[in-house]
Amino acid sequence: MKATVLLTLTLLAARTAGASDFTAQPTLTLEGAKRVVAAAMTYARSHDAPGAAVAVVDAGGHTICLERLDGTFPASADVSIGKARTAAHFGRATSGMEDAINKSRPALASVAAVTAFTPLQGGIPIMVGKDVIGAIGVSGAASAQQDEQIAIAGAGALKESTPAPASEGR
Repeated sequence: MKATVLLTLTLLAARTAGASDFTAQPTLTLEGAKRVVAAAMTYARSHDAPGAAVAVVDAGGHTICLERLDGTFPASADVSIGKARTAAHFGRATSGMEDAINKSRPALASVAAVTAFTPLQGGIPIMVGKDVIGAIGVSGAASAQQDEQIAIAGAGALKESTPAPASEGR
């Protein structure tokens, strides 16, 4: 009898799953990732970056697109993916993390024992409203600052095409 009641309650609970059990989150597409990379590469070339590897990841930190300028050091591809993944997972620019480790919170470096992350300047989250839909990471330019500028230019490519939330247009 107890087993039947428990089974009935379990089935009822499963049937009552509602909208509060999940959300509809925007997703970065391959087309969007390519647009981000193209904008970053255009910026890098127009600002005489001696090299750059540009990686775009989805919200989970999985690589969608990667491109590297000729002559960029080989490890820059892996570093750019790490920067993008870190920006996506933490939902913020990696420059703040690097500053925190260098200046005020060196203990933050121990996070690497818990999860892989690359807290170096050059990772920028890609947002739709308050949702992280992915991130861009850049490595191999003339400086860490130029890495970040290229990443910001790339992330900005989607701002023009991002639809405003329904509540803002009213």
